[in-house]
Amino acid sequence: MELVAPAGNLEKLEYAWQYGADAAYIGLKSFSLRVKADNFHGDEFSRIKTLKEEYAKRGQSKRLFCALNITFHDSDMDAFLAEADYFAQYPFDAFIIQDIGMVPLLQTKFPSIPLHLSTQANCINSRSVMMYKDLGFKRVVLGRETSLTDIRRIKDSVPEMEIECFVHGAMCIAYSGRCLMSAYMAGRSANKGLCSHSCRWEYRYVEEKERPGEYFPVIEGDGFTTIFASKDLCMIDHLEDMKRAGIDSLKIEGRMKSLYYTALVTRAYRKALDALEGNITAESAKPFIAELDNVPHRETGTGFYYSREDADKTTRRESSAPYLLAGTIGKLIDGDKGLWEFISLNKITAGTELEFLGPDSPPYTDQLYTLINPANGEQRQWVCHGHPCLIHTTAPVSSGWIVRARDPSWTEKKGTEQCSVPS
Repeated sequence: MELVAPAGNLEKLEYAWQYGADAAYIGLKSFSLRVKADNFHGDEFSRIKTLKEEYAKRGQSKRLFCALNITFHDSDMDAFLAEADYFAQYPFDAFIIQDIGMVPLLQTKFPSIPLHLSTQANCINSRSVMMYKDLGFKRVVLGRETSLTDIRRIKDSVPEMEIECFVHGAMCIAYSGRCLMSAYMAGRSANKGLCSHSCRWEYRYVEEKERPGEYFPVIEGDGFTTIFASKDLCMIDHLEDMKRAGIDSLKIEGRMKSLYYTALVTRAYRKALDALEGNITAESAKPFIAELDNVPHRETGTGFYYSREDADKTTRRESSAPYLLAGTIGKLIDGDKGLWEFISLNKITAGTELEFLGPDSPPYTDQLYTLINPANGEQRQWVCHGHPCLIHTTAPVSSGWIVRARDPSWTEKKGTEQCSVPS
């Protein structure tokens, strides 16, 4: 099965590919459902072309999908057409869309680039899949409400259609993400990429006008509850079932999330898939899979794949993790002295225990590293984002490695309260 990772900007794209993704999906300007992600702009297409060529020389094919999955108004289509020549400079391997009006437009402007149907189109049955095949789609990203049993039936009915399904990440309380809450409560449309995540807010109760006194059955804590907040999806232990169902491609959610999330989640699923295919042992994959607990997440479940009962359970737990992203390892400065560029992303005080992680390496711990000011060669006692810094460490690091530190404010949350939303 193909592994598709999220990339909210160029740096995250580089980490997605480096840490094991076969493909990554990105958004362009204002045509993606993640407008608040950095997205791609300027001449970044040049760097992406170079990256793909470098991987190809090493015998690795890396693919790039473009998410154009907003609901288009006429003005949006006009804006897209005005930018079409710019988009053509990107080495896209597919467009991900939900708006059927974009089909003839893309087929005319980009006839060689395949179309993938976005999960926002809410395709969950074999007849719909057949219709999209006839329209020219190569792949369907099924709605998250589809069970493994239904997926197997769809694949058997339309075997030539590629099937992609979400395997990990945040879930939405609304059907296939078609939510109006954000637009109503915050004036920001989720269907235009501006979701304010109203479902994650805390509420006292929910009462319907015509049923005064009738409330959702909720369990409250501190006077509030998050009855709309879905659990996160995690199918890392069920990849064999997904393969048996006929799924061709596994998709990780999270273009808005950090490069730390992108890298470690991608790496975990890469190792799990490699173990499933017999490329590595299951035992050697375990440490990488266990790292999912160290990535920001809420309480997890299996969504609708086995039963909607699990998907109906909500959670009060905020997305959290025991580590902070301290920074990343840049280019090698002096091999003889073991000096590397350290790109700081959070404030770190010298002596803080750091952990170094690579695409194929377990965490290496070091408290005796040295932070150095490149301007004068003197040791730094602390460093934070925006401050040039070098690092000397005994860890066998390479460019692109991740550096993390324990979050002193983190405490594990146990006994998470749940509630079931009525059908």
